[in-house]
Amino acid sequence: MTYAIYALAALAEIAGCFAFWAWWRLEKSPLWLLPGVVSLIAFAWLLALVEANAAGRAYAAYGGIYIAASLCWLWLAEGIRPAPWDLIGATICILGASIILLAPRAA
Repeated sequence: MTYAIYALAALAEIAGCFAFWAWWRLEKSPLWLLPGVVSLIAFAWLLALVEANAAGRAYAAYGGIYIAASLCWLWLAEGIRPAPWDLIGATICILGASIILLAPRAA
């Protein structure tokens, strides 16, 4: 379930940030900022749902998922296919995130 929450959080964060990108860099209407803010609020709420004993650990693990999700956005939303090195890097990041999330911890 944690990976699903991370995936939804990444989608919300990327969509929210892209709304600001579209307004600022693509000269879209300022109305793009409204769904952007809502999306970023959803991102923060979703990230707070992750089962972790410390916020920093939840955020660190999320970073790996975010990187992979960003490359999916690059491909699906922007039409730019990730390079093989992008995919290798994302795989390493997901492995790192999994180690952070799933490693046994002393009580």
